[in-house]
Amino acid sequence: MKVYSYSEARQQLAELLNRASREGEVEIRRRDGLAFVVRPSTRRGSPLDVPGINAGLSRAEIVDLVRERCRSTARLFKKTRSPRRGRELRGAAAGGVKENIRGGKTTAASGRRAP
Repeated sequence: MKVYSYSEARQQLAELLNRASREGEVEIRRRDGLAFVVRPSTRRGSPLDVPGINAGLSRAEIVDLVRERCRSTARLFKKTRSPRRGRELRGAAAGGVKENIRGGKTTAASGRRAP
């Protein structure tokens, strides 16, 4: 490990940092005897930085697999309907009709009962 005096370290800072990078660490000594070690810090990456793999699949095949998985698990997450809430009919967007909790139909624009 190379030892630099404080004066040398100030004058040759770039070279000192390069040497620390190459050799792992360098030491700087002051006149009063205190010593400091300079070493490069380790890079911290994301835990999601993982190397990719070559699965031999095309983009279309991967998309098909993901969509198939979504279809196969969708049955596990079926929405339940609350008996107290009104629910929109399939034609509600086209006709503006909503079914209320009593089974009667109301128009979306006015909120009044439809005949």
